[in-house]
Amino acid sequence: MNKEISKIFGEIIKLLEIKGDKALSFKIKAYKKAIYILDNLKVDVSEIYYGKIPKPAGGGPGSRPQSGLGKIQGLGIGEKNAKKIEEYIKKEQVKEFEELKEETAIQNVIAHFFETKGVGLQELKNNAKKRKIIYSRFTKPAKQLLELAGSVEKAKEAIDKVASWANTRKLDYAIETVFKKWLELDRLKPKEIVKKPFYKGDPMIYSTTKKKWFVISKYGEWLEFADKENTIEWRIIE
Repeated sequence: MNKEISKIFGEIIKLLEIKGDKALSFKIKAYKKAIYILDNLKVDVSEIYYGKIPKPAGGGPGSRPQSGLGKIQGLGIGEKNAKKIEEYIKKEQVKEFEELKEETAIQNVIAHFFETKGVGLQELKNNAKKRKIIYSRFTKPAKQLLELAGSVEKAKEAIDKVASWANTRKLDYAIETVFKKWLELDRLKPKEIVKKPFYKGDPMIYSTTKKKWFVISKYGEWLEFADKENTIEWRIIE
């Protein structure tokens, strides 16, 4: 359970960054502390909560209250995040996380689209402020993609497939490209990288019957390769 909660807290940090929460640095610091504690616990946090562990290893300072919530706080986790852990233990979900996902869904899709183009979140925000990127131009297609995909995760997967397909062909792609390729998504494959052997600029071929390498001269002659194999140059053929 520790890993699941830790992962959720990590996702919340990402969503808070996308949202641009005013108390961002304070909240992120608190979440990172909770993540560190959870990742380093030797026992499941639910066992501590239900009192199955008399004295949790690595417990925080101060007295150890008897309530389950108090025991989590006793690890050094703040009250708000301790309550989120308690919520996950009892309900297997964190309400704030679910609300943040819904609230930032469109922004999340836009951020991921730019991420596939090598533009990080902070750069995206800076360019939007400077009007180098007209952010509002992407909100409508991101919303449409979200409705079409049914979830942020599936929308991201669709963007990734189009990005991978386009990048290997050195093609530019817009968020609208995902719509155009929607019915082909399962068939979109990255272009296969083909490497072919050369020796001093001339192409080579391997004869499976003779089990030998041959160099093809500019006159089309097959010349038996007599050098060391580490002298063969493998080139990527576009």
